[in-house]
Formats: sequence, C-alpha cells, structure tokens
Amino acid sequence: MGEFKVHRVRFFDYMPTAIRAMAFNAHTERLALARMDGSVEIFNFTDHYFQEKVIPGKDSRSIESLCWVGGRLFSAGLNGEIAEYDLENLRPKYSLEAYGGPIWTIISNTQGTQLAIGCEDGTVKLFEVLEEHIQFERNLDRQKGRIISLSWHPSGTHIAAGMMDMIRVFDVPTGHAVQRLLVDRGFGGSKSRETVVWSVAFLSDHTVVSGDSAGKVQVWDGHTGTLVKTHLVTKWDVLALSVSKDESSVVAGTSEGTVIQFQFIAPTLHQQQDKEWVRTRTFKNHTHDVRALAEIETAIVSGGMDTHLVVRPLLEKFDENIEMAGFDPVLLLFFPQRNLVSCAKKAGLLLFQFPGQLELWRLGDSDEHGKPGDRLPLKRKPEKLLLLKRKGEDHICCSALSSCGGWLAYSTVSSVLYTLHTSSASPRTPPRCLLPPANHQSSLLLLPSLSASMCTPSSPSQVSGSSNMSPQLGCSSLENHRFLLQPIHLMTTSGDGKWLAAANSDCEIHVYNLQKLKLHCIVPVYGSCPSAMGIHPTTNNMTVVHADQQLFEYSIVEKQYTDWSRKLQKQGLHNVWLDRDTPVTHVTFNSKNPNQVVLHDMHMFCIIDQSLPLPDQKTQFYNQMTLRSLSEQERPSHLHAFKICKTFQDLLCVSLLDDQSLVVVERPLLAITSQLPAPVRQKKFAT
Repeated sequence: MGEFKVHRVRFFDYMPTAIRAMAFNAHTERLALARMDGSVEIFNFTDHYFQEKVIPGKDSRSIESLCWVGGRLFSAGLNGEIAEYDLENLRPKYSLEAYGGPIWTIISNTQGTQLAIGCEDGTVKLFEVLEEHIQFERNLDRQKGRIISLSWHPSGTHIAAGMMDMIRVFDVPTGHAVQRLLVDRGFGGSKSRETVVWSVAFLSDHTVVSGDSAGKVQVWDGHTGTLVKTHLVTKWDVLALSVSKDESSVVAGTSEGTVIQFQFIAPTLHQQQDKEWVRTRTFKNHTHDVRALAEIETAIVSGGMDTHLVVRPLLEKFDENIEMAGFDPVLLLFFPQRNLVSCAKKAGLLLFQFPGQLELWRLGDSDEHGKPGDRLPLKRKPEKLLLLKRKGEDHICCSALSSCGGWLAYSTVSSVLYTLHTSSASPRTPPRCLLPPANHQSSLLLLPSLSASMCTPSSPSQVSGSSNMSPQLGCSSLENHRFLLQPIHLMTTSGDGKWLAAANSDCEIHVYNLQKLKLHCIVPVYGSCPSAMGIHPTTNNMTVVHADQQLFEYSIVEKQYTDWSRKLQKQGLHNVWLDRDTPVTHVTFNSKNPNQVVLHDMHMFCIIDQSLPLPDQKTQFYNQMTLRSLSEQERPSHLHAFKICKTFQDLLCVSLLDDQSLVVVERPLLAITSQLPAPVRQKKFAT
C-alpha cells in the first residue's frame, strides 16, 4: 500500500437532523424520507438502498407527513401548506395553503384520485388529484379537536381519524362521522392527561389499529366501534404504525426506540381457526423516538430522532441458512451518500458544507517523521480561514473548491451561484454572484483548476469558464435531449479540464468534450446506479463504482472499457468486496503512481494497485496484517490489487494531496449521538 502521512480530520461538525416522516412507493420501490430541516431524500430499494435523490430543505418548510400518489410525491406540515415535489428538478413544484391551520397528516386513497389531510382546526379536508396539480374538494364533518392521524380504508369509502382521546370513522361519500371509538387514558397520574392517538391503520376487514400516547396498541372493530384487544407495549408513546401489504403484520414504533411487530395468527397450535393479533417480536435498533415506519415486503424500515435509517430484513423471507452463516442482516444508513467535503489538493484546504454555511479550513503541517501508527507533533495547527453564511431561507445544496484553493462556489435552490476568491492575503473577500439567477438550481458543482462547471438537475451541464485573475465569465450549455429524463447526481472532470462526465439516476453516463462543447460518448449502461466516479489525471481513464459495488474502468479516448476492467469483470470481484453494505462515495488517484486508484465508503478506504494480480475467491481479501508478519521473500506471493484500510471509521472524505499526504475526514458516530437530546429511557444491565 505504501506509507502516507495522514491528516486525521475530526473538526467537521456535521450533524444530521432527525427523521420525521417516510412513505414507501410499492410500485417503484422508492422510499421517500423527510427530515426535521425540511429536506427530502429518496432511496431506491431495488438498487441496494441507494440514495438517488436529495431535495434540499428550507428554514420555513415543515414536513409532518409524506404521501405517494403514483410517481408523484406530496408533503404536508405545520406551516399549513401542502407541497408537491418536482422529482426531476429536485425542488418543490408548488405549495398550496389548506386554510385549516397546521397540518398533521396527509394520505391518499388506494385509487390515487384523492388526498385527505388532518388539520389543527378539526377538519379532514379532501383534495382531488388532477394531472398537474391538486384542487380542494370538500370538508368532512368538523370535529372539536385537532386531527392527528388518518388512514383510508382500501375501498375508499371510509376514513379513520386519530384525535385526542378518540378515533372517528367517517363515511367519505356523505362526509359524516359514523363511529366514535373512545380511547382509554393511561394509568395512575397519567389519567389526567389527554391521550393522543398518534397513528391509526384501517384494514380491509374494517379492523382499526391505533397507537397512542399512553403506550397502547389497540385493535378495534370498525363496524361496531368496539374494542377487541389492547396491547400495553411501553410506558411512553406509540408514535408510528405500519401495515404489511397483505395485512398479516403490523409494526409499531415507540418513544423508547423499540419497534414491535404484531402478526395476525392463531395464539396456539390447537386454535388454528381462531386468529388474533399477537405480539411476536421486538427490535431495538434505535436509542430515541421512532417517528417513522414502513413495513415493506421483505423488511421493516424505521427512522427517528437518532437520525439514522434502519433497514431490518425479515429473515423468514430469505434463505433459512442466513442466520447460520453469521450474516448480520440489519443495515444502518448514517451519512448522506454524496460529498459534503471538497479538498484543494494543491493548497491543502478543506471546504465543509453545512445546510446554512460553509467552512474553509487550512490543514495542519508537520516536519517530523515516525513509524507507521505514530502521532506526529504539529508545526502548524489547522486553521479556520472562512465562515461563509448563505443568504435567504434556502439551504445550500452543493458547493465546490478549486484544486488550487483560489476559488469556492456554492448554490441554493433559489438558483443563485456564488463565487469567492480565497487568496491567502484576503481570505474573507465578500462573495460575488457567479451566474445570473435562472429557473433552476444547481445540484452539483465542480471547480477544477481551469474552469468552473455547474450542473442543473434536469440538464447535463452548464459550463462557466473563469481564470484565477478575473471573475469575468463565459457560459455555455451542453444539451442532450436523451439525458433529460432523470436528474444528474454525479459529475467529474479531468485534470486538464478537457473532459466532463455526468451520471443520472437512470444509470446513464455521458462524457462531454469541454473544448468543443459537444457530447463525446455514452458509456454502456449498467443496471445499477453509479455511486462514485473519477477521471485519471494522466491516462484519462474513468473509474466508475456502482451501488452494487461493481467496478469498471472506461477509456474516454478509445470509447471502450480498458483491458484491466475486462479482466476484472471476467474474473469477478471478491465476495468480501461485493458483500459490503455501504456504497463507495469518492474516487481519487495517486498522481505519482498511475497504477493506484483510491476510493472509500463509510467504513474503509481502499487503494487499488492495477499492477498487482486480482484476488480470486480463495485469496485472503483483508491481508494487511498477514503481510506484515511475512518476510520480504514471502510477501510478493500474497500480494493482490485490493489494499483495504479500516484504521479510520465513519468516513466522510478520503483524498490524496499533491504532496502525497492523505486526508481522512471522520465524523465519529459517538460525537453525533452525544449531541442528541437525552432518550426517555436508557437500557441498564439486567433490567
């Protein structure tokens, strides 16, 4: 692997916000997830849970609930507005005032023709879903208390509404309430407090399942309005419910971080005909409130105050030998699958992107030398050069830093792109507008040494050339109508500024010649979305890593895969590499050794040396400790191309500077957890 001086950076105080709502689209197998800062993330569950789209947040945007209607996504929040999202341009398409005060929940009927919202003023409002927008239709009978939760019966004829101390069942055609289900309050001192019905589920057989603030999951007969069964599952709140597609299972999320599964089964082997709702399993993958749940065909997906998304596969849906093989099925997604750190390789600068600001840091320096693993004393400590706060309410969606460190740029949803000259003599120069406002924002930014490149979500790219001496610009657009179907989520340029590669969420990669401003070639489409890519500074070969961990090298000049890539695909990647559950998010290169490619995911970084043999399935993949124990004569026979380092964890960025020092940006999960509010209950030993 070689020896590198490592800048171990832990002063990027990235803090994800809590997950507030989620909605799963069973037709497209996309999960939409909303966070407390108003941002929306969309994951492709058919492609290894890849985060393919992110819609930036806004200070004034509040999201309490999400809802899919076909391929359209709607949200509602405490600001009293309903919003539909443009999933091509990654921004709200429009918002509509509901005139009912804060909105607590939004749902759609099975037919996808109507939306229903629950409002603070006690109304359930119906909206008709039209082709380009939604239109208010009517109100159901107004109630005295706020409407906290809603569930539409699959037939579309009835709606169950969770309120304070009760559940109302409405007849949709007439708009009248036909049932009132009174919910018991808690025990002891909690009897004086109102019970909030946080979540309801309306099943095909007119069974109503509710979760409330008294810690109960209750099963009701929707025809008669009578209570069938009560499960007291916690001393705190039951905040979320989700029902499986076949309605044989219900999962509940609680304030103490547990997810509890109920199944409609026979209570004993001798009573197979008499089925009832039985509590079967309890999962503990969260430390704080579970605010959002989705039970899909093969897994339970949950999220909440502790900010991470948990995907727990239901093992009975898989091979029976999965547990015997020692496989840990739980997938935890902590970090965004996109770059929040930009590195100036020549200047030794780092740019950190937050939703509301940018931080520019100069790395520390040391003249000392030592053995591998030694800590070297610093001659110069890391220094924060600049704190740049964005204007307006829109969050920063992308940023970039030039390799020379002389320019940085950022963009928000309001389509304003700013540039800042960051000379060492005057690092605090006020930002200047780089491009005039347009009808779309930039979702990606690149600032190589010779030009600034910007990419809008729905078009391939807009290229802005600038020199290091003057901010005067010349702008050009690269158009290709075949590329307009999905937003671009990845972009990279060559070191000489000649080539630009852009990838969209349809798995397409287009390569452009920036000198001619024309499309050069289209890379053969592979069935998994690209998660990271980079162009080699000397060979102009493009390395692409996909969400399923497959790796390709493509020659831009020859418009074909390289011999090394063909050899790799013919032999196949090692199973240990393919079984990793987090995608590679960054690719860089060693300018002093053309054979070395550096890439990383959240848990490791890897140096691929193309001059070494590829590992086969019998080869020990993680072999660094073994190599150290061998003599110089024995070592060459055990070498292979993939050199993995797991010394550093919770990685946000790994990059190789021009001086051959390695920059590793870590964000320890323990540091994130320490900034969360205290949980309602902490597990103690033997309790």
